[in-house]
Amino acid sequence: QVQLVESGGGLVQPGGSLRLSCSTSGITFNLYTMAWYRQAPGTERELVARITRSNSKYADSVKGRFTVSRDNAQNTVYLQMDSLKPEDTAVYYCNAALNSLIYWGQGIQVTVSS
Repeated sequence: QVQLVESGGGLVQPGGSLRLSCSTSGITFNLYTMAWYRQAPGTERELVARITRSNSKYADSVKGRFTVSRDNAQNTVYLQMDSLKPEDTAVYYCNAALNSLIYWGQGIQVTVSS
């Protein structure tokens, strides 16, 4: 059974930081491209950051503020979010993809507000 479990979300003030974690099981983690998506109310789900075995990619809106990383030994992917803005408020989802195999976490709320 494949499981992707996000943690680390919550409420933070503008300019603050959070670190999201996505712990996985049931997949050969090192083979998968891992990604973080987010969805704010009334909007479509959007890609935030993606990491393969050799490189990473970011949405323009988070470049220079967010950092995606992975620990293949721990089967976990992280999203370090710094200089958070109110517009980063959303439900963040972990995603694992390998060819036609795609898995999602349940999502975790991140709220940036004073």
